[in-house]
Amino acid sequence: MATDVHRPVTGPSHRADASHRADTSYRAATSRPADIAARDTDGTGPTPATVVRVDGLTRAFDDRAVIDRLHLDVRAGEFVALLGRSGCGKSTLLRILAGLDRDIEGTVLVPRRKAVAFQAPRLMPWKRVWRNVLLGLPGKPERAVAERALEEVGLGHRSHAWPKTLSGGEAQRASLARALVREPDLLLLDEPFGALDALTRVKAQRLVGELWQRRGCAVLLVTHDVEEAVLLADRVLVMDEGVIAHEQRIDLPRPRDIADPRFAALRTGLLERLGVETPSTADAPTAPSAATPTPAAATAS
Repeated sequence: MATDVHRPVTGPSHRADASHRADTSYRAATSRPADIAARDTDGTGPTPATVVRVDGLTRAFDDRAVIDRLHLDVRAGEFVALLGRSGCGKSTLLRILAGLDRDIEGTVLVPRRKAVAFQAPRLMPWKRVWRNVLLGLPGKPERAVAERALEEVGLGHRSHAWPKTLSGGEAQRASLARALVREPDLLLLDEPFGALDALTRVKAQRLVGELWQRRGCAVLLVTHDVEEAVLLADRVLVMDEGVIAHEQRIDLPRPRDIADPRFAALRTGLLERLGVETPSTADAPTAPSAATPTPAAATAS
């Protein structure tokens, strides 16, 4: 797999500060993972199963570090969800991985074949849906290429439509088709369901889960929705103060059931990591949410 290197930008340290040395537990959470350190020692670099490697990444704005010496690995075919409070650096990290922000210190290695879907579908209103799907592709790809991707997301019947005639869910599926047509090894999703209504959000979550299992690409999903993260991801990361402060593996079988006490326990633990107060009993009854359909939602068209 070809790899892009977002070259390090050398600059003055923004933080020769005591804050990193003051809290041992905080420093441990931000320290270099052992597998990265081992690979650096033997000089082999990322293993073939690693599609993303972030090592010592720092991104500062006006001398304030939004991302602060962050380390991250994502394996091939892995679904990773990234949680965190607003302003913690989640979307900044995603933009760096996408190659949209290169004013960094540290090293970022990502697959050459990568694609991004944002919360806003960003469709060009003067182009038919199928032409939007092909935007940015090299050469002169045929319409059939777009239509195959649209069929995969259940939007083949709308390929000739104008974007303004699409519903919110349809527009988001068109955005996903535009990402998939690039045959990515890494799919980056920046809160793609945030603007959707509850029922459409459930359907979109299911679609992304199915596409991931069918395609086998690595996925990094940025979200504020803890339940969504537990529902979809193999591994959930909590970002705080510009670093990965917590990692939680999700070992539940798929498809996942929010009524499972293990699901509730994982959700509660992550909410507490995010500073959200939760009931003392993790297995308390839970009301249906956008991330999981009620029986009526599951059968709605």
